[in-house]
Amino acid sequence: MKKNRVAIVGAGLVGSLWAVYMAKRGYDVKVFDRRPDIRKLKIVQGKSINLALSDRGWRGLEGAGIADAIRKVALPMHGRMMHAVDGKLTFQPYGKEGQAIYSVSRGLLNQTLMQCAAEHDNVHFAFQHRCKDVNLESNTVSFYDEVNQCDVSEQFDQVFGTDGAFSAVRSRLTRLDRYDYSQSYLDHGYKELEIAANADGTHQLDVNCLHIWPRGEFMMIALPNIDGSFTCTLFIPFEGEYSLANLKTPEAVRSFFEKHFSDAVPMMPELVEDYFANPDASLVMTKCYPWHYSNKVCLMGDAAHAIVPFYGQGMNAGFEDCTYLNQLLDEHHDNFDLVFPEYTRLRKPAGDAILELALGNYIEMRDKTGDHDFLLQKKIEARFSAKYPQKWASLYEQVSFSHTPYHDALRNGKRQQKIMDQVMDDPNIESKWDSDEIEQKMLSLL
Repeated sequence: MKKNRVAIVGAGLVGSLWAVYMAKRGYDVKVFDRRPDIRKLKIVQGKSINLALSDRGWRGLEGAGIADAIRKVALPMHGRMMHAVDGKLTFQPYGKEGQAIYSVSRGLLNQTLMQCAAEHDNVHFAFQHRCKDVNLESNTVSFYDEVNQCDVSEQFDQVFGTDGAFSAVRSRLTRLDRYDYSQSYLDHGYKELEIAANADGTHQLDVNCLHIWPRGEFMMIALPNIDGSFTCTLFIPFEGEYSLANLKTPEAVRSFFEKHFSDAVPMMPELVEDYFANPDASLVMTKCYPWHYSNKVCLMGDAAHAIVPFYGQGMNAGFEDCTYLNQLLDEHHDNFDLVFPEYTRLRKPAGDAILELALGNYIEMRDKTGDHDFLLQKKIEARFSAKYPQKWASLYEQVSFSHTPYHDALRNGKRQQKIMDQVMDDPNIESKWDSDEIEQKMLSLL
């Protein structure tokens, strides 16, 4: 039986991975992207916000049979290293011994995924094609071909919108009757920076940590690259006393960093140049429903659920979309009449939950990771979890090191936090945090 002809609009991370899945299923796949072919570009590490691969993402890559290719460009991070204003370091493991999330360059990862897709004879790419519209009756997709400077249209059996937070495919769906869509922004933005490698190509900071400089209303993070550098991201309000609006001169930038990130400044020789070379970037969040139209159109990744990056789950959630869709195609024998509605039903609650989790983790990262009581609570949880792994897994472990649906992890996390609030209310918790009394109290509250 001849397989359907499918379009994937957007050759980013999720679109390229989904092209591999669909190619392996025997579909005739055409991938469109508005950019030139990035496989022909030199990717400069440290100039593009890094990503954190965790278990959900690895499962998506393993399902496509390409995880080994990605491991070559990924670095394990076993925990957070908090940098206090005075330079004191505090390490907080992410999970149990051996558990890690993996730092990977977005550009290198995208190049690798596209190359994996291109190795299949039934995958074809069309670059510099900007999606203009989708005719939902005929499933004809219209593009502007920027190379030949003309409009082109092609008809497909299914169209997958993997074209990001400002998806043109989703934009067409929003014009349907009773289609739910919302978009909002944080009042914080971000600026990409870099910590340089040592002269011999080694890392200046612990390579197996995600480094955080928590400063209350703002923070900086750094993720390692395989070339010895770290990609840094400053998250800060657009307006206010400490804000992008007040960092407009080289003197203001240098003074700000020397005051708040003094231990990092000597490792950032091009700090001022990087700051003004890279744009102020905003943080957008979107929700929509449903994630499909009939048996014809389906949204995946940021096109369906754009979130802020503070749980490191945007890419992982998108790769998990691929896992779920592929499983549903197996279960329903490629019957898209059944697959698309079931995909929306299963994944929409997860998309909403990871957005809520990511917003909460921003507050945790910038306000709490340097807080004594917060760190004590994490020690209590870790001790209890090690002794009763079937009864307690931290929220972070459920999100990053399991395949528990995000909405279930969120519900479990809220329940556990209520228990920890009662435990931490003990006036003598400091002296007896590792006692049998506290252990029994947690068991009783469970």
